[in-house]
Amino acid sequence: MTMKQTLIAPIALVAVVACATSTAARADCLSDAQVAELASHYLAKTPAPNFPALSDADGACSRAKLNAHLAPRLGKVIGYKAGLTNPAVQKRFNTDKPVWGKLYEGMVLASGATVDAAFGARPLYEADMLVRVKSAAINHARTPLEVLQHIDQVIPFIELPDLAVQAPPQLNGAGVAAINVGARLGVAGAPIAVPATRGEQYALLDALERMTVTLTDGQGLRLGGGQGSDILGQPLQAVVWLAGALQKEDITLQPGDLVSLGSFSALLPPRAGLAVTATFDGLPGAQPVRVNFK
Repeated sequence: MTMKQTLIAPIALVAVVACATSTAARADCLSDAQVAELASHYLAKTPAPNFPALSDADGACSRAKLNAHLAPRLGKVIGYKAGLTNPAVQKRFNTDKPVWGKLYEGMVLASGATVDAAFGARPLYEADMLVRVKSAAINHARTPLEVLQHIDQVIPFIELPDLAVQAPPQLNGAGVAAINVGARLGVAGAPIAVPATRGEQYALLDALERMTVTLTDGQGLRLGGGQGSDILGQPLQAVVWLAGALQKEDITLQPGDLVSLGSFSALLPPRAGLAVTATFDGLPGAQPVRVNFK
């Protein structure tokens, strides 16, 4: 072996090892078997095994596979949820961008519903909000005002997500996407009709941004909350983001679809006997939303 060959051999070996290490560290779209196991645990309400950190593309691929498993069991898609729209929640999952999931029929309950505290594998609750799509033109909305012109209801909401896996803190943002953003249940309050005049619409936009959202227990003690601006600076900005994200996967929002905007509060664990009320102070017409855990 020449001196040149002697020098090249270790370098080549290092390159091979580096390539192998890089390949081993990179996660792929969850396999069909992994997704089948995840779906099985979701339906049984038992924690699924964690999986390695995913790329955005692999999170989207895994979400599509999971929804293909869930759709035959859960039925019609009634809308979509934007998740990780609150920077504080993004930080918890080591990301700087939102994610989305599908909502199925039967997931949205009426305010005052009583729900098992163990409604999922890793059950949580949070203050949220729904809007209802009026026109497919919403898919071209680029501002919150344009969103408001293409929805007909704003609906106070307590979402009841399920983070599904054995160790939720180990999920990254794409991993949250892979579990369909934990869509499980939620309770919706009385809808607020979107006003027709431009002046009233501007006033509603301002109220949505400035409102104070508070979660309290049955004794009136504060559990958590936040401000309207905690969701992407303006809650309806979540719809702008969602419409764009869905179109990248050839999905469009349709009239009647519900859109969950994200969290105004921290994700909190339920317990049997707890009653939770969400109030939206500063939002005209907003009635409290309640859920009881048994």
